[in-house]
Amino acid sequence: MERPIDLAAEPRRLETLAPRALRTAGGLGVVGLVAALIQGILTEEGMHRFYHAYLVNLCYFLSLSLGALFFVMLQHLTRAGWSVVIRRFAEGLTAPLPMLAVLCIPILVGRHELYSWTRSGLVAEDHLLQLKQPYLNTTFFIIRLAACFAIWMLLARFFFANSVRQDMTGDVNLTLRMQAISGPGMVLFAITLTVAAVDLLMSLDPHWYSTIFGVYYYAGGVVGFFALLALVVFLAQSSGRLPRVITIEHYHDMGKLIFAFVVFWAYIAFSQYLLIWYANIPEETVWFLHRQDGDWGVMSLVLLFGHFVVPFLALISRRAKRRKASVAVTAVWVLSMHWLDIYWLVMPGVSEGHLGLSLMDLTCFIGIGGLFVATAVLALREHSLIPARDPRLIESLTFENV
Repeated sequence: MERPIDLAAEPRRLETLAPRALRTAGGLGVVGLVAALIQGILTEEGMHRFYHAYLVNLCYFLSLSLGALFFVMLQHLTRAGWSVVIRRFAEGLTAPLPMLAVLCIPILVGRHELYSWTRSGLVAEDHLLQLKQPYLNTTFFIIRLAACFAIWMLLARFFFANSVRQDMTGDVNLTLRMQAISGPGMVLFAITLTVAAVDLLMSLDPHWYSTIFGVYYYAGGVVGFFALLALVVFLAQSSGRLPRVITIEHYHDMGKLIFAFVVFWAYIAFSQYLLIWYANIPEETVWFLHRQDGDWGVMSLVLLFGHFVVPFLALISRRAKRRKASVAVTAVWVLSMHWLDIYWLVMPGVSEGHLGLSLMDLTCFIGIGGLFVATAVLALREHSLIPARDPRLIESLTFENV
């Protein structure tokens, strides 16, 4: 019989890894954003291109944090036991939400470069935009965005703070309290995510609409988060943390979640396309026509095969989901495809017919991504990487797939 795990002897803190990660990620974040801004000021592409590259990467990392928040609430809502030993990583990945709220300021500053409905001259000449003005106006946009972030931050803080407090007190009532809040929290999450997806991304083309767009952004964000979670766990174990606590059984379940939500993303993407294609209404189809023109048509096929077919085949077997390296490599691939998906949502309005990839895309990614990683590390550096006194910890430690 296998001996029980001695948690006291298990390396379960970041310790010396935290300062190095903070310096590296934080430094890259600042340098990346400064470099992107300089490129926007000095290059021919200008600030118009900068704001769109910035929006792509802001929405990308925001989707990962929201995916983490969804996962945390889902585990409490379903009273899941298997995931306890990896849940703290997800809690840490919700910590960048306040930082991402601050990083929305450049979006507000550059709103006239991003959103046509903020330009009074265009609105005066467009009857449809005039009809949408009660909703699509700058003041209400800011209020909605602030309300969404406030709700997300309150939920993230509530679950993280109570989970950490339980490490010290062992109070089972904290688990019951988190379970009670997770239900209403899910409802608020669904509403606010939909509002934010419509405001930040769908309103880039205010003439187009899709009632499934919020679900599409959610599906991409959640599959991206599950990929990120698997990669973070893999990197943590590669650095010597939690070598016995997180087992191949947990990788198996993370692989299953990536696989399941890859299929879900494909289903939502196909549903949105099919319904619009079948209805054949000009004001709906024009959005897809832009994404089937020139290089964008090629990228649409890349997303079809890269975001669905490749990870589907990579994780369809039980053996692949039970190999750490296989899950980690697939996770990197899925994260790359998720970024291309956000790029595909934003950029056709900037560069029609060609991809227009720019160094600004990379520097914005490094900038926001560096700050994202630094904030998550900062939140976790003083705490155990597992909820050490969670009442379901033993269930998670002894978990086995059937």
